[in-house]
This record gives sequence, C-alpha cells and structure tokens, in this order.
Amino acid sequence: MKNFLKPTATLFLSLGVMHSNASFAGAADYVYTPNVEEGEFEIDFKYGTSGRTDTSPDQKQNVTSLGFGYGVSEKWFSELYLKSEKENGKPAQNVLEFENKFQLTQTGQYPIDIGLITELELPSNGEDPSEFKVGPLFQINSGKMQYNANLLFEAKFGGNNPAANEVVGQYQLQAKYRLKKALEFGVQGFGEVGAWDKWLPASQQSHKVGPALFGKIGNIKYNTAYLFGLTKATENGTARLQLEYEFK
Repeated sequence: MKNFLKPTATLFLSLGVMHSNASFAGAADYVYTPNVEEGEFEIDFKYGTSGRTDTSPDQKQNVTSLGFGYGVSEKWFSELYLKSEKENGKPAQNVLEFENKFQLTQTGQYPIDIGLITELELPSNGEDPSEFKVGPLFQINSGKMQYNANLLFEAKFGGNNPAANEVVGQYQLQAKYRLKKALEFGVQGFGEVGAWDKWLPASQQSHKVGPALFGKIGNIKYNTAYLFGLTKATENGTARLQLEYEFK
C-alpha cells in the first residue's frame, strides 16, 4: 500500500501547482491510454453526469455515448461514437465523434510508453462549433502501479461560438494500483487551463480529481470514478462510467 500512496500523492499534488482547468470538459470524458491491440473489436458505452458550479448554480450536464472501435494495426486503433449531450435542461444535442489512437512506442520497450490521440466531434445542430482534439499520451508501469499523463489541445471551429479558433490546453492524470484483474483502484484528474498561450486566472480554470475503480471481468472492462471540483469554475461533483466489451 505504501508503494501506491507515496507516488500517487506526488503525482496529484502537481494539480495545485499547474494552475490548470477542467469544468469545460465533458462529464463522460475518460483517461486515454497509449496501448493498441491489433485485430481487437470494441463496443464502448460511456455515461457521465455533473452538477452545478459555484459560479453557475443552475448548471447540469448529462452525456451518454455508444461507440464501436477496431484495432486496425498494431499501432492504430480507430473508433466511431454517437454521443448525446444534455445541458442545463436544454434539448439533447447529438454529436458524431471520430477518434484515432496511435501507439508510437512498443509496450515496455522504453521506461515510458508513448501514444498520440486525435479526436473530431461534429455536432448535429449546425450551430455549435465542431471540435478537434490532439495530444501526446504517456504511461509508466512500475510493478503493480500504472501512471498516465496526457497533454491535450482542443480547437473549436465553425458554428456560432465566439470562442471558435481558440486552442485550449487540457490535461488528464491517472494513477492506479493493479490489485487483481477484476479489481484495480486509483485516482483520476482532469483539467483545462483556457487558451494554451494565455491561461485563465486560477479561479476560472477547471480542475477535478477523485477516486476511481477499474477492472476486467470476462470480456467486459469497466472504469468508473467520482470527481470533486477544485475551483469555483468546476462542477462540484462529476460521476462517470465506462464499459467496454472487447472481442476478436
């Protein structure tokens, strides 16, 4: 247990130093990992719900998505999602999401496994902007511990949003203890700092962190967390769940 607590605390204390942001991230967002398995099919279900922030007491978001993915090669995994987003009591908005992950180093070849994620979101209403996200993925395995740190950049374009064409900086952090295949536990953190070259004031940035459970039972992987907001601009609480059915 000491091997879990000490490095985990070190990793997540960095949240306070980074002055980062997360409330603008989707309630169902998950931590990307860099590894790819060739020939694997995946049916992916995600759900997330988040509540109010101190600065927006009426805010509420529910996100549901269903995706189908395939390991095209030993270094490329591609997935297509249909996502439904409902925010602040407005009618649900449907979004088509196309995600591609590239494994840049062989698993275990170096001390750090490295990957790259690209993600394109196309809303159906024609009013909200489309979003493109890209960034490197990093993973360290040490005994039963696994650490993930991802640096992401998201650009909005089109639609009627005045923030279009602004590139926003985001991060994802995760540490987990692989107790056994069916049950792993750890912590996750998500953040967003505003424009990558002009960060928002710390109180307006979004950061959330909380406990998480992971595991695989048969062909089904699960990943769930409850995240607490760390700034006034972040949702006070976010609950998220991901279920994956994997087969070949």
